[in-house]
Amino acid sequence: QVQLAESGGGLVQAGGSLRLSCAASGRTFRNYAMGWFRQAPGKEREFVAAISWSGGRTYYADSVKGRFTISRDNAKNTVYLQMNSLKPEDTAVYYCAASYGLDPTEEVDFASWGQGTQVTVSS
Repeated sequence: QVQLAESGGGLVQAGGSLRLSCAASGRTFRNYAMGWFRQAPGKEREFVAAISWSGGRTYYADSVKGRFTISRDNAKNTVYLQMNSLKPEDTAVYYCAASYGLDPTEEVDFASWGQGTQVTVSS
């Protein structure tokens, strides 16, 4: 299994931007589709975005479409989540995850998870 480590979280004002990174260990990173999920206090973890192994296909939750962009650099074993126009309701712990699935968007599709990084958006 691949090991994942997120970074880039922090405190930002509403309307601001953050870029999350997720570094993966191992030489098989390019074999995985990658995803981002988030969990707000008192809520279940939810899907945010996913990207195919080649980067050619991307998927987004409706709540972030047009504001967030997922991308990957297979040479650096890293996946990114660029978050723009942040809202207080984006406050959550953000997790990256790896999947062998073709078009994974469900939590059960992902086998490896990072520890998460906190994103807090103030109003």
